[in-house]
Amino acid sequence: MSLHGWIILDKPIGLGSTQAVGAVKRNLREAGFFASGAKVKVGHGGTLDPLATGVLPIALGEATKLCGRMLDASKEYAFTVQFGSETDTLDLEGKVVAESDVRPSLAALEAVLQRFTGPIEQVPPAYSALMVDGKRAYDLARAGETVELKSRSVTVHSLEIEATDSNSATLIAHVSKGTYIRSLARDIARALGTVGHVTMLRRLRAGPFALEQAISLDKLNELGKGAPLENVLLPLEAGLVDIPALNLSPEQASMVRQGRVLTGLPQNDGLYWARSGNIPIALIELSGGDARVVRGFNLSDVAE
Repeated sequence: MSLHGWIILDKPIGLGSTQAVGAVKRNLREAGFFASGAKVKVGHGGTLDPLATGVLPIALGEATKLCGRMLDASKEYAFTVQFGSETDTLDLEGKVVAESDVRPSLAALEAVLQRFTGPIEQVPPAYSALMVDGKRAYDLARAGETVELKSRSVTVHSLEIEATDSNSATLIAHVSKGTYIRSLARDIARALGTVGHVTMLRRLRAGPFALEQAISLDKLNELGKGAPLENVLLPLEAGLVDIPALNLSPEQASMVRQGRVLTGLPQNDGLYWARSGNIPIALIELSGGDARVVRGFNLSDVAE
């Protein structure tokens, strides 16, 4: 079976994204896919904190060429803000650095969420993977250094209340790339005249991939014990369902594989994925009837 496509993992708490990639590699190896010495690229489509759970797209083979596009995709999260204490990491892992007796009402929470919907500015957490003077911010923070990160522009497409109690609120957020949920929780709490930190974070969607498509770590581990790969592997084009497909003739497919420009196409301008039959050939950008290759897929050896 061709090792090009996606394994969508419902990442458990405590597992890092790099460890998840390692788990996929280990199971493929145990299943015998590397027995002939073949090397298969494996990568993930967006880091998920160890304390977070949920959708982690893991790309195999030619699908790794789409990891950058996945990083740019919007994400959807469920998260719980515990009011009354803020930690240095803005989650359960850190030490408490501020406390408040204020507990916001549901009406106050509903009112303030409007301020955090749409384009907003936010300062990323000091404990983040951002680079500061050539070093990771979290390494500097753990060393006791004061980390000053610049505000960044992000977009919160939607923000809704799922549940509340006297001390916490669980929210559903659909956000643009670069949005830090821990910062969002911090800023919401402060806007309510209190402080808070994230006690639960679950990614419900990453780009075109939803939780319904995700498999558990136990299901992944069954692969290493002989379970069929097709039970867990989605095709490469599953990562392209949010853009239109463009059907190519055999002659056009040959031209695109050579990196040549197609001319005189009637479709509207924009990004497409070009296919010959059911085989993805390339990501192409169409402008003024001309189609140029953005990213080619080396799947020409697959029977068309």
